[in-house]
Amino acid sequence: MAPLGGAVRAGVGYRAVLSRCCGGAAAYSSVPAVSSRAGQQREVSRRRDKAPQFTRSPVPPRTERMAVDQDWSSVYPTAAAFKPSAVPLPIRMGYPVKRGVPPPKEGNLELIKIPNFLHLTPPAIKKHCAALKDFCTEWPSALDSDEKCEQHFPIEIETVDYVSAGTSIRNPKARVVTLKVKLSNLNLDDHAKKKLIKLVGERYCKDTDILTITTDRCPLRRQNYDYSIHLLTVLYHESWKTEMWESEKTEEDMEEYIWENSCSQKNALDTLLRIKASENVSNVTEEELLASEVVKNYRNSVIALKNEGETEDNMSQYKESVKKLLNIQT
Repeated sequence: MAPLGGAVRAGVGYRAVLSRCCGGAAAYSSVPAVSSRAGQQREVSRRRDKAPQFTRSPVPPRTERMAVDQDWSSVYPTAAAFKPSAVPLPIRMGYPVKRGVPPPKEGNLELIKIPNFLHLTPPAIKKHCAALKDFCTEWPSALDSDEKCEQHFPIEIETVDYVSAGTSIRNPKARVVTLKVKLSNLNLDDHAKKKLIKLVGERYCKDTDILTITTDRCPLRRQNYDYSIHLLTVLYHESWKTEMWESEKTEEDMEEYIWENSCSQKNALDTLLRIKASENVSNVTEEELLASEVVKNYRNSVIALKNEGETEDNMSQYKESVKKLLNIQT
C-alpha cells in the first residue's frame, strides 16, 4: 500500500494520484504529462494543420477587362515601359526557338528593353495640342505662303532625331546640324557674292542658289547650331572685304567671264563702227549699238561659250550670232 500523499514511480513519466472511492478502497489513475516544451510545439502544429488554408486566386489580366471604346490615353498617359497586361495586342518579339514563332508578350524582356510610342497615339497627340493651344500665339496672317516665309526667314535649320534600341536613347548622329540659305536672300553685291562662292567651294549649289553648311564637330546639337551661325556670319563679313591683291586680277583670273569692258566687246564695237562707216552712217553711238538685238545675241552666245564650255548648242548659237553681227547671208 502506497502512502496517502501519493507516490511517484522512478524512471516512468507518469504521475500516480491516490483517490478514495465510495467503498473506502484506494485506486491509482495515471495521465500523460504535457508540460514539456516539445509537447506544446506538437500541439500547436497539430492545430495549425487542422486550420483551413487561404489560397489567392490569380487575377485576370487587364486586357480581358478592357472596354472596346476605352480612353487609351488613360492607360498610357506618359512614356513608360511595355506592360503586357495593359496592351490588348498579340505582340511577339524575339528569336524564334526551334523554328517556331517569336515569344509572346508575357514576360518578354525584348519588348521591355526597347522604347515605345504607345503614349503618342493620334488621340493623345490631339489632347496635348488642345492643352498647349492656350499657351500658343496665332500664326501671323501676313505669312500666308512659302515665299513670304522664305523672304522673312531665309535661314533654314535641319536636324534629325533617331529612335534606336541601345544602352542610351541619345544617338550621336542627332548632334548634326544643317544650315541652308539662298544667296539671293543675303545682302551681297557682285564682288561679295563671287568671293563667298569661292570661299565655300562645293557647299554652294549653282542650280538652286542654296548654300549648305553642315556642322558636326561639337558633341551637342546646340553647340553645332551656334557654330553654323558663326560660320555664316564670318563668311558674310569676309566676303565684303576687298584685299589689295584683288585689284590686280586680270580677265584670266575671273571666276566667270564678264563681257562688259572685255576684248570681245571692244572688238565687236570696233567692227560695227567700221561697217557703219563703210555704209556712210556716222551718227551711230556705242550705246545704241550695245542696245541693239544683234549685239545682245552675240553677247549672250559669247558668255555661254566662255562659262559653259564648247558644247554643240553653244557653238551653233555662237555661229548664228556672228553671222547676224557681220550681216552674212547664207
